[in-house]
Amino acid sequence: MQTPDRRAPLLQFAGLSAGYFAHIGFFNPYLPLWLQELGFSLIAISLLSSVQSATRLFAPYAWGILSDRTGECVKLLRYGATAALVLSVALWFPLGGVGMFTVLLLMFAHTSAMMPMIEGALANLVSQGGAFDAGRYGRVRLCGSLGFLMAVMGAGWWFQRFGMSHFPAWVGATLVAVVFSAWLLPDQKDPDHSVKTHPDIWPVLRQPVVRWFFSAVFFHVLSHIFVFIFFSLYLDSLGYEKSVIGLLWAVSVLIEIGCFFTQGRWLSKLPLTAWLVLASALMVVRMGLTAGLPLVWPLLLLAQAMHAITFSTHHTVCIAMLSQHFPGRLRGRGQALYTVVGYGLPGVIGGLGGGVLSSNFGLGSVFWLSAVVAMVALGCTCRLRRLQRHPRNRQSRHDQPVGG
Repeated sequence: MQTPDRRAPLLQFAGLSAGYFAHIGFFNPYLPLWLQELGFSLIAISLLSSVQSATRLFAPYAWGILSDRTGECVKLLRYGATAALVLSVALWFPLGGVGMFTVLLLMFAHTSAMMPMIEGALANLVSQGGAFDAGRYGRVRLCGSLGFLMAVMGAGWWFQRFGMSHFPAWVGATLVAVVFSAWLLPDQKDPDHSVKTHPDIWPVLRQPVVRWFFSAVFFHVLSHIFVFIFFSLYLDSLGYEKSVIGLLWAVSVLIEIGCFFTQGRWLSKLPLTAWLVLASALMVVRMGLTAGLPLVWPLLLLAQAMHAITFSTHHTVCIAMLSQHFPGRLRGRGQALYTVVGYGLPGVIGGLGGGVLSSNFGLGSVFWLSAVVAMVALGCTCRLRRLQRHPRNRQSRHDQPVGG
């Protein structure tokens, strides 16, 4: 049983996770619809929706270096959240394409770096004796999913009833929750930073297992990026109401919550890389159903339910592997690289490429491409699995099941 001193930081991180994902939960699904109402073209919407991913090419690693070298993760989180809130005020004013791009760029430069720092600090908090505790991690992370669920459902109902003009108000309200929860975190410095040396990350990156891991992450998340950016627009074009769009997003999050809550009991049943293979295989099926049978709502619900494995389990496994490959003073940079490779590059490529593709061949074509990309991810994960099972890699602990 955890002592009160041990539980308090977990509760504080749970609050921050809930606030952060409440912000993401309404922002990502409804930003394209708000931009559409403002009169932006599909290409412009794709470009502006990709700004968040563009900032993930540089912001997380820059902030990760600062976190690793200073140990002031909490102060950096507070600054990032507060700066984003101040910048969001500009969304209330009429902005052209350049103005909107600039505001979103500055906002995301601060918020896109928050998640890697939160994940890194949380992974360290729930690890004991070098072993990642998936059960404790999942119980904290499900609070983020609850925040996402409440925001995506509430915003869907609100926008259906009152219109998309209140989008800036939702931005400000959710960022206030992030700022508040960030300032509740204990203001403490990572004790590891009493040591002044800064370990080199390149020996880790030169390992074949690590290279194939990041390759698999890139293609797997790229297949999801098309969902994050184009799913709401796709459903809207098919005649679904905004409240129904919110419901379909909520289905995936409800399944995600159950996954995070129970994963400590079943995640250890398979090795980490086996879960990655399964996640990519199911992503191929999920995107095939979304692209091929989007009007058969029971199959669309089934596709959304696969989010439990394709995203939730995949994410937990990735965090566990990162905590093993990038321990101690490498933690911030490892988490930042995961964000850059997994969400920065795929976000830019998926957003811009999907915009061009959908403009020429329709939104359905984006999800067929997503299925193809998921097949590439499946090939990478199979290669990673073979590397981990090779006799000369038997001494590695990185393919061991996660404890709960």
